[in-house]
Amino acid sequence: MAQAVEERQFDHAFLIADHEDRSVNHYSRWIEDRVGRTPKVHVLREQLTSPTDFSEIYVAAVRASERALADDADNTSLTYHLSPGTPAMAAVWIILAKTRFPAELIESSRERGVVTASVPFDISADFLPDLLRRPDEELQRLSAGLPSQAPEFDTIIYRSGVMERVVLRARRVAPRSVPVLIEGETGTGKELLARAIHRASPRRTKPFVAVNCGAIPPELVESELFGHEKGAFTGAVTRRNGHFLEADGGSLFLDEVGELPKPAQVKLLRVLQEGEVLPVGSSRSRNVDVRTIAATNRPIIPEVADGTFREDLFHRLAVAILRLPPLRERGGDLPLLIDHVLSLVNREGREQPGFVEKELSVGARDLLLAHPWPGNVRELQNTLSRASIWTPDAIVKAEDIYDALLPPTKSREDGVLGKPLGDGLDLAEILGDVARHYLRRALDEVHGNKTRAAQLLGLPSYQTLTNWTKRYGVDA
Repeated sequence: MAQAVEERQFDHAFLIADHEDRSVNHYSRWIEDRVGRTPKVHVLREQLTSPTDFSEIYVAAVRASERALADDADNTSLTYHLSPGTPAMAAVWIILAKTRFPAELIESSRERGVVTASVPFDISADFLPDLLRRPDEELQRLSAGLPSQAPEFDTIIYRSGVMERVVLRARRVAPRSVPVLIEGETGTGKELLARAIHRASPRRTKPFVAVNCGAIPPELVESELFGHEKGAFTGAVTRRNGHFLEADGGSLFLDEVGELPKPAQVKLLRVLQEGEVLPVGSSRSRNVDVRTIAATNRPIIPEVADGTFREDLFHRLAVAILRLPPLRERGGDLPLLIDHVLSLVNREGREQPGFVEKELSVGARDLLLAHPWPGNVRELQNTLSRASIWTPDAIVKAEDIYDALLPPTKSREDGVLGKPLGDGLDLAEILGDVARHYLRRALDEVHGNKTRAAQLLGLPSYQTLTNWTKRYGVDA
């Protein structure tokens, strides 16, 4: 880097660094002392979870390029130095130089000095510029029947393919008034998705009423949902509308709908079929126009099979089914969510006296990335909130995160790893189940692309993947 700024004429040099301040400041002063007043050295701080994470490198490189062009973009020429950093970083610089930010590419070495890098093929043929990609994205949007923008879904943070498909389906179903059933583990964001669907629907100006069905005492379910008349039962000292009437014209979110007792299921089915409610203690039905969005933290079909949930009600609620994946299956989403949640924690903390905005050390971030998050996004939110409370300093260290993490509950793998020996144990069958699970997940994640699926699974080639799918009977 010192060679480059000595041999070429630059007005400014931008150093992107994630080392400690002391060493970075010492190094920048050393360069300035070698070359004099020009170029002016700027240090841009970035933190990467991995030196080969293309997405994070790309974001940092774009941010640096925009910073360099901020003062006078029309009269500024960029040069990207390929020699420092990892091969992944060099690849990102080449892509940017040939697409979004036209720039000269240079290399340096003790033997050859500073030379302009020669790219032997047209990068732009493989990495289309944003300008050329936009028409394809617009065509894809139109073919999917989606509106040009969906700001209602901006609160859902993701970049994984599995979440992209969930949001795409949610956007498709939002303008329609059909009932939606959202399945997903606790903490995956079912209510967040339900609210986004409501905001993107024609009912957006009407009420969104959220009800936790599992928190209502069985004897009060009918009164809470459908209302009651004064004197209908002991304690009914006033008349109450109930959640259905409160949501009239809008959306009713029935969280943990699988917890409803059987008698309440019968009456809920009638309301959905007839579009009218009969308050407890009343002889007169009242018409309601409500879109139901139900949610459950476990699949309901097995409960239909064993008779604990009515099949006819299930089909009424599940016209459109959306399955939210757990955080451990959302490859690439965790770094984004960590940054997003930390920004929310800092924003809320500013209102507290003596609060210091928090940043994560590299070790703290690594610990967060390595955690399995059985409580999903909610556990991540609570962990970062606890860490910000326990940590008086601006930097949250690994030991702070360790203290904030909850002790592990029963392992999710107990079903596989905790089976008793003997008693009909079939090791080949267990291994087959595991292989089929991951083969299907990988192929679904990349829309059937065998080469990319093989990479996700750590297999050497797509031919090896093909052999595995044949061996375990997985449709590729």
